[in-house]
Amino acid sequence: MDNHEKNRYSDVELQEFKEIILEKLQIAREELGALTQSLSSPNVNGTDDTAGTYKTLEDGSATLEKEQINQLAARQKKFIENLEAALVRVENKTYGICRETGKLIQKERLRAVPHATLSMEAKLRQN
Repeated sequence: MDNHEKNRYSDVELQEFKEIILEKLQIAREELGALTQSLSSPNVNGTDDTAGTYKTLEDGSATLEKEQINQLAARQKKFIENLEAALVRVENKTYGICRETGKLIQKERLRAVPHATLSMEAKLRQN
């Protein structure tokens, strides 16, 4: 029995991770919502009747800002997908198992990066 426990986390531990993941998911979704909203809302700080010279400068920075927000939103979407995949692994009871070594990923690492699929050992080997 003791040996069996070593190759997966217990249901109690999985439940703890599930709560961490759900909390992070909620925050990530809210942040994505805020990013998406700031992309769809017209530029709040720019009034249309500002002098022509400043207008082009503003447009440039607004475009840059939009690209940055788009990148952040894309990254946030990916993060949400990774967290959702982690939830599936919790349900399958395969959560927290390194996909390279088959060993358990350290709890500290999973608490910090709940969607991790590699142990530090395997991650360091990749570099």
